[in-house]
Amino acid sequence: MRQTLARACGALDEGPLRLCGLSALHASHPMGPADQPDFLNAAACVASALGLRHLLQHVKALEVGLGRVARERWRERELDLDLLLAWEDGPLLAHDLDPALDVPHPGLWSRPFVLAPLMDLLDGMPPSLGRQVEAAWERLSVEEARMVWRVEEAGWFRSS
Repeated sequence: MRQTLARACGALDEGPLRLCGLSALHASHPMGPADQPDFLNAAACVASALGLRHLLQHVKALEVGLGRVARERWRERELDLDLLLAWEDGPLLAHDLDPALDVPHPGLWSRPFVLAPLMDLLDGMPPSLGRQVEAAWERLSVEEARMVWRVEEAGWFRSS
């Protein structure tokens, strides 16, 4: 799983994409059925001139190219790349631009395994968006915040 994530990070810095930031590697217990291994999570800041729809299509094609297989919802995956946030001179609410896109990602503001990696990327976000991420993290209970833990520091994928 870690090596697949590292390959995905490399792919996020090729072609029409430029990797601008990458969080530490975090782990969490699985969301959904407990009879699967802990999940590994990271967040990346990627720059692209692609529109949001084409960016999402590109990212989903990367998943398939890196071995993702369709599985039952909430089950272990080889890779799951999501478009969490977007901004261009300010946060973009993609669903306002295209109803087929859900950006910010549904559930983002209440999921510790998403918020913890995003906290690592605050310096690269517009301040207003960073404050939203911080506020969402602070709203988590102590128990929720402990559901995710750092397993490797930023730069982890370069050593893979």
